[in-house]
Amino acid sequence: MRLLSKLFNFVIYTTSKYNLDESHGLSHSLDVLRYSNSIYELEVLKKKNLINQERIIYVSAALHDMCDKKYMNEKEGLQNIEDFIKDKLKSDEVYASLKIMETMSYSKVKLNGFPSLGEYQSAYHIVRESDLLAAYNFERALMFNMCTKKCDIKDALINSKDVFNNRIFKHHEDNLFFTDFAIKESLKLHDKSIEQMYQWNKIINKEI
Repeated sequence: MRLLSKLFNFVIYTTSKYNLDESHGLSHSLDVLRYSNSIYELEVLKKKNLINQERIIYVSAALHDMCDKKYMNEKEGLQNIEDFIKDKLKSDEVYASLKIMETMSYSKVKLNGFPSLGEYQSAYHIVRESDLLAAYNFERALMFNMCTKKCDIKDALINSKDVFNNRIFKHHEDNLFFTDFAIKESLKLHDKSIEQMYQWNKIINKEI
């Protein structure tokens, strides 16, 4: 529990230092870690080696966007993370956490495919899939567009709908989910995001 407090304090510090907007800050870290825990609790029943990788999963889930190239130099971000966790984890845990965070982004997977992380492959997919699940929040997409692209709410709606239709709603078609929890949960979130999209489309297009 003490480690979790330190992780989230680091997220708060890094978010402030590099001006990360709400879509990639503390709230997103909390969401990804929560999903990671849900997946882990089911996967560990089938893959006993995950018992020794729980901290790797939680660290990677909490800190994964603290090296995001949209907000900072990726190598600098990874070095900051390494400096922060190297006295809190074993050396192999540090290595695995950094490799997961370095290779898990949607854009890197689409460009390079999945990395080969050996015994840490399952931990990698748990964190990666959790990040994808968190992306189904349509309001998060609106926030990202308004904050980073400085566009108004109508343009944010158009851009967000484009991302969902051409990327997020194709996660299953692109075979990006492997765990039972993520497969089932993503279907629920798919429907929820469609409802969010419908509601925001209705609100934003009102003449107020």
